[in-house]
Amino acid sequence: MNELDNTFAEITRIIEESRDNAYRKVNEELILMYGKVGQFLSEKSKEANYGDGYIDSLSDYIQRQFHGIKGFNRRGLYRMKQFYETYAGNENVTALLTQLSWTNHLLIMSGSKSDEEREFYMRLAVKERYSSRQLERQMDSGYYERYMLSKNKLLPEPLKSRQNPFLDQYVVEFLALSDSFHENDFRRALVKGMRDFILELGRDFTFVGE
Repeated sequence: MNELDNTFAEITRIIEESRDNAYRKVNEELILMYGKVGQFLSEKSKEANYGDGYIDSLSDYIQRQFHGIKGFNRRGLYRMKQFYETYAGNENVTALLTQLSWTNHLLIMSGSKSDEEREFYMRLAVKERYSSRQLERQMDSGYYERYMLSKNKLLPEPLKSRQNPFLDQYVVEFLALSDSFHENDFRRALVKGMRDFILELGRDFTFVGE
C-alpha cells in the first residue's frame, strides 16, 4: 500500500467511524423515545378510560400526524409499555438500554424468564455486538442456562479473564450429523460449519486453519 492509499484508508476509517457514531446516536434516541412513550402509556393505564380502544385511537392519531410511521400500531405501543415497565427502576441495566437495538430488546423481553436472564443477555449482546440473528440463536440454544450450569456465574463479564474460556457444553446442532458417525465425519462437518461454531465459542476466538 503506497502513501496515497494510506491517506485514502484513513479517510475511509473516518467515514466509517462517523457513520457508526451516527447510527448509535439514532438508535439511542429511538430507544429513549420508545421508553418515554411506554412511560406515558404506563401512567395512562391507571385511568378508567384506558384500554384497547384508547390504544387504537392513539395509534390512529399517530398515523395521521406522521404518515407512514412504523411501529406505532396497537402491538407496538403495548411493547413500548412493556419495555418501560420491565426496566423501570432497574439501575443495573440503565446504561445498557440504549446500546441495544429495538429488535434485540424485543427478543430479550419475549425470550427471558427472569430479570437476571434479561440482564445476562443484554450484557452479552452488548459485549459481543450481536445482530438479532446471532442473539436469537444463542437464546434458542439455551446459552444462559448452559452458562449458569457450566460456571455458576451470573454475568458474562468473567468470560474475558477466566483461565479456561471454554464452557462444559456446546450446542452444535448445525452439524446435522447422523446418530452414528466417525471422528472424520465430525471434523469435516465442524470445519464446514466453522462460522456457526465460532459464534458458539464467542467473538474472542478466530479460525486460523483446519
